[in-house]
Formats: sequence, structure tokens, C-alpha cells
Amino acid sequence: MTRTPLWFAILPVAFLVTALAINVNLFGDSSLDGSNQLILLAAAGLTAGLAKLEGKAHKVWEGIQGTISDSSKAIFILLMVGALAGTWLVSGIIPTLIVYGLDLLSPSFFLPATVILCSIVSLATGSSWSTTATIGIALMGVGQGLGFSPGLVAGAVISGAYFGDKMSPFSDTTNLAPAMAGAELTTHIRHMAWTSGPAWLIALVAFFFIGLGGSGGEMSDLSAMSAEIQERFVISPWLLVVPLISISLIAFKTDAVVAMAIGALGGGLAALIAQPDILFEIAGMAGSEGSYRALMQSMYGSVKLPMTSPLLNDLMSSSGMSGMLGTIWLILCALAFGGAMEASGFLGRITEAFLSLAESSFSLILTTLITCGFINVSASDQYLAIVVPGRMFKKAYQDRGLAPENLSRALEDSGTVTSVLIPWNTCGAYQSGVLGVATGDYFAYAIFNWLSPLINMLWAAIGFKIPMRKT
Repeated sequence: MTRTPLWFAILPVAFLVTALAINVNLFGDSSLDGSNQLILLAAAGLTAGLAKLEGKAHKVWEGIQGTISDSSKAIFILLMVGALAGTWLVSGIIPTLIVYGLDLLSPSFFLPATVILCSIVSLATGSSWSTTATIGIALMGVGQGLGFSPGLVAGAVISGAYFGDKMSPFSDTTNLAPAMAGAELTTHIRHMAWTSGPAWLIALVAFFFIGLGGSGGEMSDLSAMSAEIQERFVISPWLLVVPLISISLIAFKTDAVVAMAIGALGGGLAALIAQPDILFEIAGMAGSEGSYRALMQSMYGSVKLPMTSPLLNDLMSSSGMSGMLGTIWLILCALAFGGAMEASGFLGRITEAFLSLAESSFSLILTTLITCGFINVSASDQYLAIVVPGRMFKKAYQDRGLAPENLSRALEDSGTVTSVLIPWNTCGAYQSGVLGVATGDYFAYAIFNWLSPLINMLWAAIGFKIPMRKT
């Protein structure tokens, strides 16, 4: 069989990147409302057409189906996150966290505290997705209440969540990367500490100084907001039992869909007990029927609780499961393109070209980092960004005498953490949808995520902590 020319394999990616750049320039933030999805589908169609010219068309649809099937659980997690956010709002859980946050957190220390808290939760649960969907949502409300921009708070949440995810032995990507590279899990985690540790510390210091430089809002305004929330909701520490249960379930490796569903139902139960008047207001009627209608609406649809403060007016709203449909739409379209590129062999051909450029240990590690980032952009999935380079570069690392943990660390330092920086990647779409912040708004503030591959690159250039294979 004739080998696919590199220029031919690159055509779908060139089309995708060019069309998305034009589209974002024309539509701005609204490009995620549907136009980017259409471009991803068009790129998948182009890939299928080119694959047909090479006699591979029969593989493309199977590849798309397999990719979507493998990611179907993420879609259900997204739906459960929408339901959870809705019931946590009407139950007073999120308002309670905001009030306590306003009372206990000063603007100067909120951002580094956010990084630390999200790191701890993600380390315990092994999931950046679950962390942002639980404590992350609550911290977004607290941070905005303190006067910080949504993009800044989201960057702190994501930096902490992805550090904990990378360093947790419970994380799927942390187990996948060494499996692809042939490294031991514990060795892989220890080796990552030399890049993730400095990146995390630098991010922590940066957020500390950013927090000092920000106004954080007038404390009198914050007190007024706290008072308004307490007038509107019953605020009680008992309401925090629900998020504690959700986080504990995830920490004990309960299925994420089940844990999120229990969290949503727990929020509904808390609403019935603590906030019956809020439920009656949402439904426009009292009694059991009103409570039922309001709870259902909070889980599947839009809920908006009018407040005097403009900022609180934005915070006291939720779109439930329906608010996640746009994100799911984007993920499905991205997976269609990624599956088509993988099944047609175009992705593998491009990666081979990258590999041919690696002539030294430094260039091999650099090529790995670039390839993982490229696949995150082109295939729109962090798992492909770990698996494909892991498969293709494993032998090259062996031939150079490099220990496998060098490869596994590079896979994580680029494949895992840069995925959330790409708007059409499944991780970028998910986090943007959950936190309600466009990737372009939090990109610069996701300090840990873009700093990790740079530190890995620096260590490779100077030969620091690049162990050789034991004979």
C-alpha cells in the first residue's frame, strides 16, 4: 500500500485551524454557539473524503463511532453536572459557600487558597473534572463575590485541579501515561514532581501577587452582598454536608456519574428542607406540586433568582442540564473529527513526521511535547494526545537509552494539561461549560497548565532530571 504523503495528511488539520481562526475572528465568543461545531463536522467530512481517495473510507465511520463510544461517559457526567449545579443553587448550598467565603476569605489570599484547595480535592479524587464541577463551581461564586474576574478565578481553579489530577494515583491519565510509556506508576509520579512541583509553586506565587494587586472589591459592598444572600436564603453549615458527601464518594472511587447524581439528588432534598419558599417562587405555586416543578426545572432547565446586586443577579442563576447541551454538541463534533483522523491513519502519519525530527534526547522530548499539543489541537481529545505519542515514541526512547518515565512525564506535561486550553478539545469544552468561562478568558490565568510543558522543555535542554534506562 502506498504511503500517505505528509502534505495530504495535513490537509484536514490545515483546513480546521484556518477555518476556526476565521470563524473565531468573525463570531468571537459566540463561535461556540454552533459555528465552530459546523467547522469541526466539515473537517471530519473532508477527512472522510480524503480517506476515500486512499481506499480507507470504510474505517472512518467505525473510528468515529468508537471514539464517541469511548467518551460517552463524559457526556453523562456533563448532564449530571448541570443537574447538580441547579439543585445546589436552589438548595442554598452555593449561596452558603459564597457567604462563608465572603466572611472568611480576604481578597489578598483567595486566589492562592483556591489553587491549594482545588489541588487537595483533585489529589484525593483523581479527577480534575469532578473537582471543577463541585468545589470549583462554588469557588467561582465566592471569587466573583470578592470582585475577581471569572477568567482569573477559573484559571486558579483549573491550575489547582490539574495539578492534583496529574499527581494523583487515582487519576485515569496518570495511570494511562506510564502504561503507554512502560513506566511504573509510582516512579512516574515521583518524576513528574520535578516539573509539576515548580510549575505549581510558581503559579501559587503568581496568584498571591495578582491577588495583592487586585482591588478585591469594596469590603462594604461585599458585606452588603453577603447580607442580601442571607435575607434571600437559609444559610447553614448543615447544607455543606451534601458537597462533602459528593467529594467523599468520588474520593472512594464511586463512579463519577453516580456520585454526581447523588449530589444532585442531595441538593434537591436539601432544597425541600431548607428553601421551600425559593422552590415556591420558582414554580409560581405552593405545595408539593410547586416543589416538584421547581426541583425538576432546576435540574433540567433555566433558573434565575432576581437579586438587587448586579453581580449576585448573575451568580444566582443556573441553566441545568439544558445548559450543557451546547458543550455536548461541541464535544461530539470534536470527537467526530478526532475519530476520523485516527481511523484514516492521517494522525499517525503526521506524528511520524514529528518523530523524524528528533535527533537528540532534548529534541526527542521537545518533539513529544509538541506532538501531544498538536494532537490536542487536531484530534480534540487528551486521551489520544497520550496514547498516540506514547505508542509511537516508546521505541525511540528505548533506542536512545532514556528511562520510560521521561516519556510518561512528557505525555502528561503536554497531553494532559494543555487539553483544557483548547476551546474545541473535550477538556476545554467541558471546563468552559462547567465554570461558565470561555477558554480565551482563562487561558492566560491557567498558569500551571501552560507552564508545565515549558519547565519540562527547560529541564530537557539542560539535562536536569533526565534519567537513563537501567541496564
